[in-house]
Amino acid sequence: MSELYELPSGWEWKRTDEISKLINGRAYKKLELLNEGKYPVLRVGNLFTNNNWYYSDLELPDTKYCEYGDLLYAWSASFGPRIWKGDKSIYHYHIWKIIPYENIVTKKFLFRLLDWDIDQIKSEQGTGTTMMHVTKGSMEARQFPLPPLQEQKRIVLKLDTLFEKIDKSIALHQKNMDKADVFMGSVLNEVFGELNGQYEKRTLESFNKKMSSGGTPSRKEKAYWENGTIDWFSSGELNQLYTLPAKEKITQLGLDKTSTKLFSKGTLLIGMYDTAAMKMSILSTDGSCNQAIVGFKPDENELNIFFTKYQLEYLKKEILEQRQGVRQQNLNLTKIKNIQIEYPPLNIQRKAVAYLDEISQKIEKIKSVQKEKMQSLVALKASILDQAFRGEL
Repeated sequence: MSELYELPSGWEWKRTDEISKLINGRAYKKLELLNEGKYPVLRVGNLFTNNNWYYSDLELPDTKYCEYGDLLYAWSASFGPRIWKGDKSIYHYHIWKIIPYENIVTKKFLFRLLDWDIDQIKSEQGTGTTMMHVTKGSMEARQFPLPPLQEQKRIVLKLDTLFEKIDKSIALHQKNMDKADVFMGSVLNEVFGELNGQYEKRTLESFNKKMSSGGTPSRKEKAYWENGTIDWFSSGELNQLYTLPAKEKITQLGLDKTSTKLFSKGTLLIGMYDTAAMKMSILSTDGSCNQAIVGFKPDENELNIFFTKYQLEYLKKEILEQRQGVRQQNLNLTKIKNIQIEYPPLNIQRKAVAYLDEISQKIEKIKSVQKEKMQSLVALKASILDQAFRGEL
């Protein structure tokens, strides 16, 4: 905590290393990571984003394993605490196992403290930070408000009761958003199912012979990145119809001296790798992207880009079945180039887009309302945590 405040009687400020022990996981060489093995290797991605696992047959000290119920903390990229709910695993170096000194703090109370502290860490590192992380030394030195053990148990029980109700409401709003997506999928099926077989099919490459993937300038060359002015997108940023300003920018030198390419405004960016495969956004300005993204821009007098995007969304499930790889399921440039789409006359394309836009806009309004309600509930949880650790709950 960067700002200490007055605590209720009986509470005191304690450093993390006064109430718990942080143990780093193990760093791995590529050859040690297996497709199959005795122990799963728990990486940050397995805690937060995906289920692509590595394994290991290495026999290690007990401190390098985590088991069901252990308190873990990912300190790099996606970061924060988790109570592990899986089987015995070897946890990666970017994760700490946190062992609370139970005569001072309960595991559940410490978990809530660490969860509450995430926003504080983010504010300290700044909104412009692209890769959030916490060093072990800085985490051990963080100050937390600590009540007596009995009060900790009371607070945890109260939080569990309140959060159970809030989480149920959040899940309900998420379910409504999922239903809206399902409905949009049925509309796409209706439109493109009707078009299927009525017109010739052509590959994406036939509309854009120069379609290509992006590239990543070497991060060792500061001149490629420092004071950059050219938007450079990763596939994790393909989350809406039009791109927002990129989280990172490269310089003209980074563009000229590397395999990175500049795509013009209106280009459809298509993700190829892992969970971002077939995520799409249209460039709102000229920009570049990494090698996990393909840029596609047809002649607008031949193929409507919105018609293309809708049709690719309709074909998404079929396209994703072409992904290959053991550790990570990916598409590639060749597969994207060879995607075949229905090619009706331009007036039919525009008519389909007008109809789909009308439905899509209504669905997005419904989802927007649900999302706002979810965000309000998340903010409520943060407010309740703040009250709890100020002794006001």
